[in-house]
Amino acid sequence: METREVSVPVVEGGLAADVLVPSGAVGVVLFAHGSGSSRHSPRNVAVAHRLNDRGLATVLVDLLTPDEDARDEITAELRFDIGMLAERLAAIVDWLAADPALGRLPIGLFGASTGAAAALVAAAARPERVRAVVSRGGRPDLAGSSLSAVRAPTLLLVGGLDEQVIVLNEQAGAQLGEVAELRIVPGATHLFEEPGTLEQVADEAGTWFVTRLPAPHPA
Repeated sequence: METREVSVPVVEGGLAADVLVPSGAVGVVLFAHGSGSSRHSPRNVAVAHRLNDRGLATVLVDLLTPDEDARDEITAELRFDIGMLAERLAAIVDWLAADPALGRLPIGLFGASTGAAAALVAAAARPERVRAVVSRGGRPDLAGSSLSAVRAPTLLLVGGLDEQVIVLNEQAGAQLGEVAELRIVPGATHLFEEPGTLEQVADEAGTWFVTRLPAPHPA
């Protein structure tokens, strides 16, 4: 496993990211965390490690700079700026596509909570590069009019006890159309803290990416 911490040059000062690349990687998954979280989110880190076991490289990135994060801790204004977060995700997708080591790998997006909306907006903006999307307990409804432009196969994973978010995902799924599939994780609440539920999310996501992402370009 190759592990490196990088600064992604999409804004002044860069965005901190942790990149993990297993030997013989078949794809790369870029994570978009939820509101008020970071690349150190224990749930996303746990999912990333399970994806690594499936031969998928992962990129966990802070979507805000340290200064922005400090401001957001007070105002909470940036964590819900879906447009801005999506623009940064799209820029990171472009960076991945140009990276000498990762550029040959097909790209998937894994979004959690509000990060799922940003991931879907970015997928709509980069249809030729984002080839699959997974949402964990996400708010895809916040992607608005971008939903109808998403072409990547999209898996919506929602906890069975997260009733309001199920409804929002059903509504978003109708706008996504045939590219989307909604799956309910029984007995899970919004954060998938119940025993075995996060592992199920990771397994479902891994299978989705492995089967939906195209083969890597030849080295």
